Amino acid sequence: MAAFNTEKVLSVHHWTDAYFTFTCTRDESLRFENGQFVMVGLMVDGKPLMRAYSVASANYEEHLEFFSIKVQDGPLTSHLQHLKVGDDVLISKKPTGTLVAGDLNPGKHLYLLSTGTGIAPFLAVTKDPDIYDMFEKVILVHGVRYQKDLAYYDRFTRELPNDEYLGEIVRDKLIYYPIVSREDYLHHGRLTDLMRSGKLFDDIGLPKINPQDDRAMLCGSPAMLKDTRQVLNDFGLVESPKVGVRGDFLIERAFVDQ
Repeated sequence: MAAFNTEKVLSVHHWTDAYFTFTCTRDESLRFENGQFVMVGLMVDGKPLMRAYSVASANYEEHLEFFSIKVQDGPLTSHLQHLKVGDDVLISKKPTGTLVAGDLNPGKHLYLLSTGTGIAPFLAVTKDPDIYDMFEKVILVHGVRYQKDLAYYDRFTRELPNDEYLGEIVRDKLIYYPIVSREDYLHHGRLTDLMRSGKLFDDIGLPKINPQDDRAMLCGSPAMLKDTRQVLNDFGLVESPKVGVRGDFLIERAFVDQ
């Protein structure tokens, strides 16, 4: 039996020359937890070429959504970025990943710390009603180089706060904190610098991260994960060592340039 399903592309949206989103059909048998990833791919030269992608749609939605960078000479994204509605795309049948809320110790505040396409799993997590039951506040931090790279800005400033089902709880509990590093912006700089200086916490009106109250999930480049892990360690938080073992923060290690 094949390890993947063949799905149909439903929509494609190019945010910039660096980022795009696509949606596709979802096999009824696919079950996943918000924050997990699947293998996504295409048939290239007669063989399936697959890479790990976080599922950006919530686990209760009928379609699948993915947020991707464009790597011009990337083995997969050099092809994937040219998807059109109606094209076939391969989706693995077995989801996995380390960004599973059940592996977090109980806490008051959940920080979702991301850069670039690392926001993808948190697009699903922030649509999860159970997350808002688990935490008093959910803080989504998205760091990018330029303001134009803030894909999904409208999702968090307009759409989710006005959602028919989640709007009220999102307005009460979700804090969206976009960061731009290479041009002037309301929140300017690097994620780790804004955490170490305390400016991030001053801006959102919460105390500095501490192991008694705060939990975190991280998704971004290897350099971002290394630097942000060190900051959280310095704040006293302890990383979950593996799936199924609880910790104060979780890291997704699956992604590289594709």
